[in-house]
Amino acid sequence: MSKDIKIDPYGFREYDARWLYEKDINQAGIENLGKGLGTQIIKHTKKNNPRVIVGHDYRSYSEEIKFNLKKGLISTGCFVEDINLSLSPMVYFAQFNLDADAIAMVTASHNENGWTGVKMGIKKGLTHAPDEMKELKDITLNKKFNKGKGSEKKIDNFQQVYKNDLINKNKINKKIKAVVACGNGTAGVFAPDILRGIGCEVIELDCKLDWTFPKYNPNPEDLEMLHAIAKIVKENNADIGFGFDGDGDRVGVIDNKGNEIFSDKIGLLIARNLSSKHKGSKFVVDVKSTGLYSKDKILLENRCETIYWKTGHSHIKRKVNTEKALAGFEKSGHFFFNQPLGYGYDDGINSAIQVCHLLNNQNKMMSEIINDLPHTYQTPTMAPFCKDEEKYQVVEDLVKQVEQIKNNKTKIDNQEITEVLTVNGVRFSFEDGSWGLIRASSNKPSLVIVTESPTSNKRKKKIFEFINNLLQKTGKIGEYDQKI
Repeated sequence: MSKDIKIDPYGFREYDARWLYEKDINQAGIENLGKGLGTQIIKHTKKNNPRVIVGHDYRSYSEEIKFNLKKGLISTGCFVEDINLSLSPMVYFAQFNLDADAIAMVTASHNENGWTGVKMGIKKGLTHAPDEMKELKDITLNKKFNKGKGSEKKIDNFQQVYKNDLINKNKINKKIKAVVACGNGTAGVFAPDILRGIGCEVIELDCKLDWTFPKYNPNPEDLEMLHAIAKIVKENNADIGFGFDGDGDRVGVIDNKGNEIFSDKIGLLIARNLSSKHKGSKFVVDVKSTGLYSKDKILLENRCETIYWKTGHSHIKRKVNTEKALAGFEKSGHFFFNQPLGYGYDDGINSAIQVCHLLNNQNKMMSEIINDLPHTYQTPTMAPFCKDEEKYQVVEDLVKQVEQIKNNKTKIDNQEITEVLTVNGVRFSFEDGSWGLIRASSNKPSLVIVTESPTSNKRKKKIFEFINNLLQKTGKIGEYDQKI
């Protein structure tokens, strides 16, 4: 049997596992992944028969993968509770609602067809971080499996329990006309019903399930999807447009004029809206997010604190949890709401609901609300090539150089660096709120560069020129994927 097991070690990522099905992993490989995960769950929960919630997304091969994953889990002693077709956040919710010990969601999120993967978690509301992924990889590839007697039961109609939970807590009284786009992914079964349930008038776009993804991949960072939503918003005079990814944990937002609003700005609007009711709250954002949070007058008036933290949904989720923050916002569109608004995990539909509350509370159109924020000039995320084996050292050296520049009070575009943050690469800020970021990409051989200025486009460019100059001097930087 052992020669038939196929499982590419590179499929174990920082926060989840992803493979091309049959090419990089086969059914026997998936079963071994189940055995590895089951063994890990038993080790951490110290229970012989931990209860594990399992769900799957709408791809032609997801049920087959789930079947083999469950076989592996059961062989170690796990009691599997299968909630059927799910979104990732529905599986996370089920762990709280059914008080289970762990979760496994079969999904490759917004990846192209052919990909599969599993999102896993043991502690409620948190998914595997790099340490747990490393442990899982070791158990699975070295076959250090537990043997036990498990079982399986099906949980019927759990979709409705999840929908009702979001609907009942979130009724709105303003008729908001919302375009709901799901790119033919699994969110199509959930998002229109839930948003209608809270009181929106919903215009559906590609909400029929079709695992061939006939138009484009359901990915709210994909311009093709955003342009399609913008067109329908304008044609229907809608108030707002939402685009959900394949497994429903992220959302993209289009305003009533058809413009995309970047997630870090949406996060700030939501934080402002929440801050008056939840004074003294903490918010967590990733280091790629706008600098407006730290100086925002409404957040400061309401004594709210913003913590900038490492990019990556697993990192932000954990920080929201340990800081007992009210919410966390990641530039890629993962938003996390803690009690009383949510259970701390990322749920794209709950994020869209919070945007609806924002519209419900203000007598303004979305385009006007966004105009209330100070204007900033921000670069796109730029990724210059840097070898995987060199990128972390390069960043470490640059951190030292930036700290030196700050200590020497050297001016860049007539401004001194006032603050240096090193939780994830280096983010340095100036007196006027402008900033620059240099970090190593967590999944590609490249660095990540972003700059922003509330003052001028010229200053944004000057900070980029300063960074680019430092990079070129290292002699270890290749081509950029895009550049201002």
